[in-house]
Amino acid sequence: MAGRAAVPEVIWSRPERTGRGPRPAYTRADIAAAAVRIADAEGLDAVSMRHVAAALGCGTMSLYNYVPRKEDLYELMMDAVSGEHELWQPSGDWRADMVRVAHQTRALMHRHTWLPRLMSPVYGFSPNALRYLEHCLACLDPFDAPPGTKMELVAMVNGVVTTYVTNEISTVERTRSLPWSQEQEDATRVAYLGGQLASGAYPRLAASFAEDAGPIDLEAVFERALTRVLDGFS
Repeated sequence: MAGRAAVPEVIWSRPERTGRGPRPAYTRADIAAAAVRIADAEGLDAVSMRHVAAALGCGTMSLYNYVPRKEDLYELMMDAVSGEHELWQPSGDWRADMVRVAHQTRALMHRHTWLPRLMSPVYGFSPNALRYLEHCLACLDPFDAPPGTKMELVAMVNGVVTTYVTNEISTVERTRSLPWSQEQEDATRVAYLGGQLASGAYPRLAASFAEDAGPIDLEAVFERALTRVLDGFS
């Protein structure tokens, strides 16, 4: 494939342009913005070098001169959305700041529903991602723990958010594909589950559901998950 390096390479280690030759027609920011627009509108699977090139108005092979690999394109996208994180002056209350980080990350993932699929350490060290991590660690300055422990805390908070949002997005997408309403689906499944629990074959499950038979408060579940992670570190 054109432009593919023979050795591992990080796109951020390459200059965006050299001092020689004509000025490039597109910046990395232009390319990332086009790819993000496609992913937001059509999903991550719609992002291809050909599709992004068409959105920019250039040839596919020309795009390889800017982005050698599709993985580099993903990295540009991750960096672009990482730049949407608000970086505030830490409050001095590390728990409150980490809860704020979690809620902000959750909102970011809902704006870009493809984002959880790309959450990986491979794409975690772009310029904007590094600024975000540095901000998280600054929020944790009052937390008396080794630097490695603080990094684990940030990773676990992000893991909780990613898992939770992935489930939220999957539920919404599945609901859209149903030929009936979500209420009908829920009623049918609740009736089936009730019959199974009443059979006596699952006494522990029956006791669990009997304790709280009402609808699940998903926001409360999210808050409890965050609290338990933070409690585990503090």
